[in-house]
Amino acid sequence: VQLQASGGGLVQAGGSLRLSCTVSGRIFSSYVMGWFRQAPGKEREFVTGISWSGGRTTYSDSVKGRFTISSDNAKNTVYLQMNTLKPEDTAVYYCAAAGDLNRLLAGTRLYWGQGTQVTVSS
Repeated sequence: VQLQASGGGLVQAGGSLRLSCTVSGRIFSSYVMGWFRQAPGKEREFVTGISWSGGRTTYSDSVKGRFTISSDNAKNTVYLQMNTLKPEDTAVYYCAAAGDLNRLLAGTRLYWGQGTQVTVSS
């Protein structure tokens, strides 16, 4: 499985960005896709996930109500709509794929895409 993330950039606080992650390779219906982020000097943290079939979603408390994950299976693409951005959302954002939600949340045995930088200015 290969993942290609795009859509990062510089935005003012309160603004919006949409990240995309294009997925290629053999994708099983049981897979869960997600986004993580890593701010400078901090560990990588889970942001959100979505089941490849059924569209069930889960979010970290820090982004709940502001970020929305979605998928377009026909395009093999996962999106992360980020609204009401805050300076503390500044990080490199990574998309990932896992065999199930537990693996995604644990951050282990994942397929990773390259990161895309999101910078939120105050």
